[in-house]
Amino acid sequence: MTEQPEKPTSEQDAESPKPRSRGIYLLPNLFTTGALFSGFYAVIASMNGQFESAAIAIFVAMVLDGLDGRVARMTNTSSAFGAEYDSLSDMVSFGVAPSLVAFNWVLADIGKLGWFAAFIYVAGAALRLARFNTQIGSVDKRYFIGLPSPAAAAAVAGLVWAAVEYGVDGSPYAYAIAFYVAAVGLLMVSNVLYYSFKDVDFKGKVPFIILAAIVLGLGIISISPPTFLWLLLLVYTLSGPVLWVVRKRKKA
Repeated sequence: MTEQPEKPTSEQDAESPKPRSRGIYLLPNLFTTGALFSGFYAVIASMNGQFESAAIAIFVAMVLDGLDGRVARMTNTSSAFGAEYDSLSDMVSFGVAPSLVAFNWVLADIGKLGWFAAFIYVAGAALRLARFNTQIGSVDKRYFIGLPSPAAAAAVAGLVWAAVEYGVDGSPYAYAIAFYVAAVGLLMVSNVLYYSFKDVDFKGKVPFIILAAIVLGLGIISISPPTFLWLLLLVYTLSGPVLWVVRKRKKA
């Protein structure tokens, strides 16, 4: 008669590891999916020559990307899956989409130089996201190392939106636009520091003048969203190199 294996005791059952849940949190990932869809829509719209819609879709993706992480923290639904999904969504919405929108808008007119500039931007976005993921928790949260990909995408999309809004033909400026797109891509992988605004306490009290300045800023943007949103992102894009030069001069 063969010997039967012993059944595990209840104590052994209690100590055995519990199977990990295979579910995912719905709410934050809905925002991430919305950002991903906006980036995908921007590509399709640019292929159909609808550059204003494409640019707006990138700004929508930027807003949704800013919400998904906050929603996850507020509802305590952060997860490794959500972080990876967010990175993939960012690559589409802030890497591939802006470069293709710029390429379909004007960069295709200058041939290989145009697609090379677009590729520099895409590669910069990919490297920026990979570096950001490996540096989480090990850098000063007050600053980003390199231009954040959402801001870079808005800097490119804002230019397209403003030009279309005022009927500016980008073809005569194709080489300058190619340089601009490539430069934004390189800033993403640079060591230039950009203020992250993560140390701002939005729950605390602020002086009245701060609230008044915010209201004034929103009023100015409402006059011409394409122009002033692009100028705002352009100032932020240039702030990194300018502060880098200032720090170098102070050390000299």
